[in-house]
Amino acid sequence: MSIAKNLDKINIQLQGTTARLIAVTKTKPIADLEEAYQANCKTFGENKVQEMVEKWEILPKDIEWHLIGHLQSNKVKYMASFVAMIHSVDSLKLLQEINKQATKNNRIIDCLLQIYIAQEETKFGLSQDEAKELLQSDEFKSMKNIKIVGLMGMATNTDDQTQIRLEFRSLKTFFDELKVSIPESDNLQLKEISMGMSGDFLIAAEEGSTLVRVGSAIFGHR
Repeated sequence: MSIAKNLDKINIQLQGTTARLIAVTKTKPIADLEEAYQANCKTFGENKVQEMVEKWEILPKDIEWHLIGHLQSNKVKYMASFVAMIHSVDSLKLLQEINKQATKNNRIIDCLLQIYIAQEETKFGLSQDEAKELLQSDEFKSMKNIKIVGLMGMATNTDDQTQIRLEFRSLKTFFDELKVSIPESDNLQLKEISMGMSGDFLIAAEEGSTLVRVGSAIFGHR
C-alpha cells in the first residue's frame, strides 16, 4: 500500500475518537516525508534532534514538528526556534533548559511531561509523584516561555492488550486527576495525552489519547 493509502486507512480508524495523528518520520527518507505531506499529513514526529533539524531545513515550513524521543538538555538549542511540541520532558532540569532556549527565541514552547507507565526498566519518565511535585514547584511556576499542555506515556512492549489498555488508562486517570487537583495557569493548560504507537494506537485512542505516534503503519518497516 502507498503512504497516502496508509494515512487514509489510519485516519478512518481514528474517526469518532479524540486522537490526532503524528507521523513518526525517524530514519525515513525525505521522499517518504514528501509523499506524506502531499497526502495532507503535516504533523511529523522525530526521535533525534539532529535528524529533525536536517529535515526541517529541507521541507516546507508549514510542517509541525514534534520531538518525541528522549531529549538531552544540550540539544534543545538546535530546535528551539521551530519545534511545535516536545513530548518527552522527564525532569525539571530539562524544562528549565527548554524555557531558557525558548526565551532566547522569543517563543513559548508547548511541552508534555513524560510519565512512566510501563512494566519495563528501559523507559524514561517521571513517576506520578515526581510530576505533581514538578508542577507545584516555584521553579516551574516562574517559567514564562514553556507551557505544559499534557502528558505522554509509552506502554510496555508486550502482546498483552489488557496490560497495554490498563497502562494507557492509568495515564488518562492521572491526567484527569491533575486537571482537578492543580489549577490551570499561563504555563499549565492540560489538553493533550500522547499515547499509542503503530501496534497499539487504536487501544490508546479508545482510552482517551489525543495524539498517536505512528510510524511503521504509515511508512512500513525498514
